[in-house]
Parts: sequence; structure tokens; C-alpha cells
Amino acid sequence: MASSTLHFTTSPPSTTLTKPRTQTTHHPAPRLRPPPPSLRPKLTVTHSYKVVIENESRTTELEVEPDETILSKALDSGLDVPHDCKLGVCMTCPAKLLSGAVDQSEGMLSDDVVERGYALLCVSYPKSDCKVRIIPEEELLSLQLATAND
Repeated sequence: MASSTLHFTTSPPSTTLTKPRTQTTHHPAPRLRPPPPSLRPKLTVTHSYKVVIENESRTTELEVEPDETILSKALDSGLDVPHDCKLGVCMTCPAKLLSGAVDQSEGMLSDDVVERGYALLCVSYPKSDCKVRIIPEEELLSLQLATAND
């Protein structure tokens, strides 16, 4: 290792300082690898579904998120849709599913009635674009009671 030398002179004033030279090594930045798939954050892309509601002589198209019910979106949009309990028990928000699919597993309709394409809008979450027609409560009640007697 070299030593430092310091020189002083009286005229003209100057100072010389010599530092030992050290060798520096260049370390490249470490390469960052993405984490394995099991540790990567899960990205969920959700999109709304187009739901067409036929009510009497009016047809309305709504964009409904997968985590909201068709009834709640219809009411938020100002539609006059029959409803009461919003729990899937009272059957005052019946509809006929004309196309598409909904999840109504929270409702109380019998499997036979659901398989025939009937739904309660208060517990119907869209699983695809769909089209529904609001029907009279009596139509659904007669079907539900008929299947209960079978």
C-alpha cells in the first residue's frame, strides 16, 4: 500500500496531496427474477354483464357486476321492479330467465323451478350476459307450490 505524501512550499502557496490508489471492483446489479407463480399476487379481472330486463312493455339494458344482484342494479337504475324481502324467500321479484345464466344459490326456489328457467331477481347474480322477463308473482307461486306437492 502506498503512503500519502504532503508537500508544503512557501511561495507560491501550493499544496500537493497524493492518495493511495485502491482498486475498486465493479459488482453488477443482481438480476431480479419474478417470484414463483404460487407467490405472485392474484390479479382478478372482473367485468360487468349485459342484462336485458323485460318489464311489461319496456325493455331495459343494464350493466351488472358479478357481485351484485340484478334486482339491486335495477333499483339503483330507477326501474320499478316488484320486490319485498330481498332475501330470496318471499317470491315477489320473480322472473323468467330467457337466456344466459345466473347464480341464485342463496334463494329458496326448488331445483325443478330453477331448471325450468325461473329466478328471483333479489338473489340472481349474473354469470353471463342474460335476458330476463319480469313475471307475475302468481305464475311462480303456482309452479313452486306444484313442485312442493310432487
